[in-house]
Amino acid sequence: MKKVQHYINGQFMDSACGEFFDNYNPATAEIISKVALGREPEVNAAIAAAKAALTGEWGQMKLNDRIAMMYEIANEIDRRFDDFLEAECLDTGKPYSIARHIDIPRGAANFKVFADTMKAVADEAYRADTPDGKKMFNYSIRKPKGVIAVISPWNLPLLLMTWKVGPAMACGNTVVVKPSQVTPTTTSLLGEVMSKVGVPAGAYNVVQGKGSITGNLITAHKDIDAITFTGETSTGEMIMQACSKGVRDVSLELGGKNPAIIFADCDIKKAVHETTRSAFANSGQVCLGTERVYVQRPIFDEFLKELKESASKLKVGVQNDESVDMGPVVSAAHRDKVLEFYDIAKKEGANVILGGGAPKMEGNLKDGFWVEPTIWTGLPETATVVKEEVFGPCCHVQPFDTEEEVIKMANDTKYGLAATVFTENLDKAHRVASQIDAGIVWINSWFLRDLRTPFGGMKGSGIGREGGHHSLEFYTELKNVCIKM
Repeated sequence: MKKVQHYINGQFMDSACGEFFDNYNPATAEIISKVALGREPEVNAAIAAAKAALTGEWGQMKLNDRIAMMYEIANEIDRRFDDFLEAECLDTGKPYSIARHIDIPRGAANFKVFADTMKAVADEAYRADTPDGKKMFNYSIRKPKGVIAVISPWNLPLLLMTWKVGPAMACGNTVVVKPSQVTPTTTSLLGEVMSKVGVPAGAYNVVQGKGSITGNLITAHKDIDAITFTGETSTGEMIMQACSKGVRDVSLELGGKNPAIIFADCDIKKAVHETTRSAFANSGQVCLGTERVYVQRPIFDEFLKELKESASKLKVGVQNDESVDMGPVVSAAHRDKVLEFYDIAKKEGANVILGGGAPKMEGNLKDGFWVEPTIWTGLPETATVVKEEVFGPCCHVQPFDTEEEVIKMANDTKYGLAATVFTENLDKAHRVASQIDAGIVWINSWFLRDLRTPFGGMKGSGIGREGGHHSLEFYTELKNVCIKM
């Protein structure tokens, strides 16, 4: 049986206690590896190694050399593309066709983009007169913040982990990563990459484990200088409480209940195509995905019919089948959670247009964590599946009449992560986008990203912005030096 170990101070190791937990293939429910369970000794060792590296070889490395190493990391990920692809898809159950085009390329790109950002960042400098008739000169210096705790999620394990590790290391910080317990493998593989390209020991550390044990130990540790987290809002709230001790900085990308607004003047085929993607890609396990669809009444019936047809064509199956569009959800616990929401929707009076349960799979897939793509209509805005994040392959489709009405409905949520707007009227697109309470609004598209742009949520969807120079604001401390001349 394969073991997934910790990566601490440049070495792979088991836990001192000798404990492991099971990692499952979501498609078959078979155990695919044993994962080391990190406790206090491993957490302490990883953080101590990260702290020491700040003043060691890694901390003394020149900027140009560090940037060159970021490129080497990215190139090595590309060289081992197939290894990362297999590991990512085996852990998550997602199809190769998705991970090949999104997860793995972005994992590598996150190191290159932020290396380029560090090369291009400009320092501030000012000359001014002093009250006594002389001159002063001020300039700024960016310094690494220190030891960064990276608590990464299971839905896009490599992409979202490197989205944080890339800028953190490019800025000269050291990192202690705690991946999700159900998707541990690519984080460990990245340790092999770090070792291969010669990243100094202690700069990149991984402690495997469970959030309730390992995660809590990391976030509470006094030598963690900042925490970046992607995951559920309730967990983010607990991390904020932990950060209050020591007044440590925190960046949180949390839950969402993202709306799509489909105006009657849209390109309906484009709107259907993109909404199919945003509602059902990665089995609906995308924080930026769409779970609320608002369609202007003149095209409501047509849109609903075409969305049903589009979603019904999605092929559900195993990861390595290139024709598959949707895999299982990530775990038995998450499957049960999603199916519970499906039952609640029926009890609250939903009109089930498509799906609504678990598909019957054959052979070794019969015990996997499968959920049907599901479309509902007919629920009030107060219904549970309209208000609460399901994080599964589902959406509720609701008609609207006016622009003012739909903006109000779209914003009537505790979340504010993302939204999509479909219209061929440019003035309307700009007008509506400016009024939506969301960190990112796509017009006639979904999941397009320029990594230089700010990314983050409003309201219960998070705190802070990352991406391009915005990441530098979190991963560095800005110091001013004032000289009297």
